[in-house]
Amino acid sequence: MEKAGQKRRPLTVMASSSSQVAAARGMGMTNPLAEWTDRVRSLEAGVRAWLAKQPTHVEAAVVTAVGAVQGAALGGLMGTLAPDGGAALPVPPPPPGTDPKVLASFKQAQALAGGPLVQARNFAVMTGANAGISCVMRRIRGVEDVQGSMAAAFGSGALFSIVSGMGTPNPVANAITTGVGFAVFQGGFFMISQKFSQPQSGDTYYSRGRSMLQKLGLQNYEKNFKKGLLTDQTLPLLTDSALRDVKIPPGPRLLILDHIKRDPELTKAN
Repeated sequence: MEKAGQKRRPLTVMASSSSQVAAARGMGMTNPLAEWTDRVRSLEAGVRAWLAKQPTHVEAAVVTAVGAVQGAALGGLMGTLAPDGGAALPVPPPPPGTDPKVLASFKQAQALAGGPLVQARNFAVMTGANAGISCVMRRIRGVEDVQGSMAAAFGSGALFSIVSGMGTPNPVANAITTGVGFAVFQGGFFMISQKFSQPQSGDTYYSRGRSMLQKLGLQNYEKNFKKGLLTDQTLPLLTDSALRDVKIPPGPRLLILDHIKRDPELTKAN
């Protein structure tokens, strides 16, 4: 009897271990990267919801600071990876008595050839100004359009020209010229991106919802709206439970409901 009992024990252990492996595999079905991405998106949506409830100057200050940090990191990285100790474009000194226009071009090339700290400063000013002005224009106009995008590009280009030191001996004129160039480029890019992002004929029932999600930075949840048949006509009727049913996280739900409450066009949608 004892030998028989001893033979049965390994079977029990094997069954237990196999069940643990199966349970571990079942738990492994969840992708850690996808879970982490969802958490980051939920946190970002929560921050956006909090900023949407703040005064314009508070949101603009926060957005400007975040944009400046991102720009500084990008500029520092570009300056570090550039050859010759961060000088992406080795520029020889101009000869004495150089023409002012040539000197201005030299200053512009010199600004683009700075090391990591110089590039970090220039990009921080450019991206921070662009983000802050875009935020203010969106709050004032109530929509993110080509005019607001061009205004933000003009401001960021002008400040970039001033802080980088290029454009001497006439920095004001060069700042205006650089700002106009930035604005024209950004306006053209905005219009092209809008043209290619036009919805298909079968998606006309979700045009308002798509526009709302893009403004809030939640365009990844457009498929949730379509799966739940949350068309433009249902936007004024949306509730927390309805958004929960289509598996939208709490942060984005709060942001969507707050935006609908604040937007008179959505509340009057038929």
